[in-house]
Amino acid sequence: MQKKKFEAMLVLLVTQVIGLIAENYSYDEVTASKEFYNSKVYSFLEVEDTKLWHFSALTLFNMFSEEKETGTFTFPEEA
Repeated sequence: MQKKKFEAMLVLLVTQVIGLIAENYSYDEVTASKEFYNSKVYSFLEVEDTKLWHFSALTLFNMFSEEKETGTFTFPEEA
């Protein structure tokens, strides 16, 4: 994928995931953003080769939640 397309896709996904974090954890957007940007999920998401950008915002949110609860997360199997 071209770098600009990947970056655009990333911006859309990250915005949606941060919204889900803010909603489900009762965080403001700044706190939700900090939590997500400091997560392992985000560090994998920003690397195009991991293909995490293929997953929905809800799946990424669930991965984030798993990491927050357990300290790690699992990669879902693609259908």
